[in-house]
Amino acid sequence: MAKKTFQGRPVVPGAIEGKATVSKQPFNTTSSYLENVWAGETETAPCTDQDNKDLYQKDLQGVILCTSQCIGSSMGGGCFMAVAGLGLAPKALLFSRHIDSVTASGVLMADIWQQKQIVCVDLLGEEFLEAVKTGDSITVKEDGTVEIG
Repeated sequence: MAKKTFQGRPVVPGAIEGKATVSKQPFNTTSSYLENVWAGETETAPCTDQDNKDLYQKDLQGVILCTSQCIGSSMGGGCFMAVAGLGLAPKALLFSRHIDSVTASGVLMADIWQQKQIVCVDLLGEEFLEAVKTGDSITVKEDGTVEIG
């Protein structure tokens, strides 16, 4: 596959590489981290959102999560901060749309209060989410450039 490049807006800038984990539907943060935040799971981050067929039961630790946006309750930001504190957060969140304020607060709290960075880029566009597939190699640059392949 030829490399495809997308330009987004860095919310929490960083340079990382890894493999994509893709959810074509919005990511429900609170539902996805139930075992970590409320049941004490500290070894892995299994997605507990049974409504998300793309991610259900997949380990979300250290992934580059590609999705349109996050949804769910106001606990979502706290979930990102909590899993970051446990060392179980995604490496990055890549959004085709605008980041929501709850998710933005969570990644900023993880970065500032816990010194645990979750690289975050939004506004990558719908073409990004159409192009990226689970398992694709991803490179994220400080300026919000994302390369697939």
